[in-house]
Amino acid sequence: MSRVLLIEDDPAVRKGVTLALRRRGHEIEVAGSGETGLLALDRFRPDLVLLDLMLPGMSGLEACRRIRETRQLPIIILSARGDDVDLVVGLEAGADDYIVKPASGEVIEARMKAVLRRVVPQDPAAGSGPHGRDGLPHVETHGGLTVDRNALLVAKDGGELVLAPSELKLLLFLSAAPGQVFSRQHLLEQVWEHSFYGDARLVDACVMRLRGKIEDDPRKPVYVQTVRGFGYRFGPVPAGPDSDGPGPAGGGA
Repeated sequence: MSRVLLIEDDPAVRKGVTLALRRRGHEIEVAGSGETGLLALDRFRPDLVLLDLMLPGMSGLEACRRIRETRQLPIIILSARGDDVDLVVGLEAGADDYIVKPASGEVIEARMKAVLRRVVPQDPAAGSGPHGRDGLPHVETHGGLTVDRNALLVAKDGGELVLAPSELKLLLFLSAAPGQVFSRQHLLEQVWEHSFYGDARLVDACVMRLRGKIEDDPRKPVYVQTVRGFGYRFGPVPAGPDSDGPGPAGGGA
């Protein structure tokens, strides 16, 4: 069971989503505006936020930005317009996924579970040794970037970064195979768990946000690089004197 904060002004949608999720055992708190939704965060302490974009007063985009400024809380946008530019802006504002309304309870719950799995350690029983079951070290250093796979922490030049669940899972996935190129479709399946032909905008928006946090110059990325016509790869990152990185620099951004 998850604690879900639904920020939605449409009474019919609120009722439908609330009933569908409560039937599945989730605890739901409803807010009719961005302002009341933000106030509910500390009181209700949700595991996940379902957020409408078109809200009275504070927009869903602004609410998304304010949540993301301080919290790694998973956010899923509920949108009536799947091809709207607002959707792209919402993803760029920090949302982890989106659902086009109307959507069934099964679809909403499946997407919620996929997002929530991104904030759970993938190998919690791996023990206290230096490596996980997949053979990767728990703590890796790539240039100025430190990735702790056990604690799900990322630091740049010693300072801890606040990454959204999708940003963190994307970084963990890419950095597990430095230099290997992954298509957007493959990343959608592995990171977002979309088994259908999903929306590449999810990947591109997440990469843009991630670069803004981990790169010195997001326009000339060192860590998450674009391979035009194919997708994205991690590094290769120039190896520093204390780095566990893969070695000398390879391809460009």
